Amino acid sequence: MAEVTSLNKQHPLYQEDLERIAQVSDISSLDGKSFMITGATGLIGVCLIDALMHLNQKGANISIYALGRSREKAALRLGEYIEDSHFHFVEHEASESLLDLPNVDVIIPLASNTHPLAYSKYPIETININVKGAEQALEKALACGAMVLYPSTVEVYGNARDDDDFTEDYTGKLNLANARACYPESKRLSEALCQSYIAERGVQVKIVRLSRVFGPTMLMSDSKASSQFIQKALAGEDIVLKSKGEQLFSYTYTADAVSAMLHVLLHGEEGVAYNISAEMCNVRLKDFAQICAEWAQKQVVFDLPSETEQKGFSIAMRAILDNTRLKGLDWRPQYTMKDAVCRTLSILKS
Repeated sequence: MAEVTSLNKQHPLYQEDLERIAQVSDISSLDGKSFMITGATGLIGVCLIDALMHLNQKGANISIYALGRSREKAALRLGEYIEDSHFHFVEHEASESLLDLPNVDVIIPLASNTHPLAYSKYPIETININVKGAEQALEKALACGAMVLYPSTVEVYGNARDDDDFTEDYTGKLNLANARACYPESKRLSEALCQSYIAERGVQVKIVRLSRVFGPTMLMSDSKASSQFIQKALAGEDIVLKSKGEQLFSYTYTADAVSAMLHVLLHGEEGVAYNISAEMCNVRLKDFAQICAEWAQKQVVFDLPSETEQKGFSIAMRAILDNTRLKGLDWRPQYTMKDAVCRTLSILKS
């Protein structure tokens, strides 16, 4: 299981992250609720479950049904909860029915291929996991009256036409002529499926569109550039950029992402999408690399990507999410880019 990072969840900085998430407005409204979370062992899934279990330490009495492909990975990523009566791990494929599983109050289908090598090697699987995973979550919600919090992505907007920021009604340039479209198009279809279940069957759905998320719950198998930078810094190696690094993107630290997701769950409007981003983390790729290099006291170096890597890369040069709508719900990000990157590295290094 080399793909799993060694994460010290008792690190003071990580505990501080969980405590900040616990300060979400009206978080006590989740007391006694039950959650079903697919993709439970992923980057966001682990942080979300840690946050909910942190609330349980304060007496929240939240039940969690954590779904994932591998019980072995769950033992490594969430093993401290296996004996806890509030936590239930279910070995489950994202495309399979959820109808035989216990009824819950909230369903969050996080299962997805979310990194370039997966898009390049497994585009069909990427589509199936996203679309069928969304459908199974919606069917389960229809059957038991649950609320679905659907995690979409900045990539549904396509590529910016000029120097535009992405508001929730934006449509950029779309490129369907290659298999890399597997991820944004399946996420776009999944959002349409959510809206269709709202309109035709009255299912309760709220939607969040996440920017590029990073943090200490990452997997070593993650081939995103940001994850590669972090891995190189942890190894004490030069940071490798496989482009000029001029791409300007919105990033979000995991704790801010989970905080925003729970805030939308509690305060967002049904059927409405909310961009999740932190303007303090809108940076060029080369600046992300430089922060990692400075932390590791190394250099940023340039290299050419392999053909397989190149096929999975986004061609976007600018993807800035406007978070005005989310701020209208009185949510604010907590972390600057440098703080978030250095926290990630410090937690993982411990």
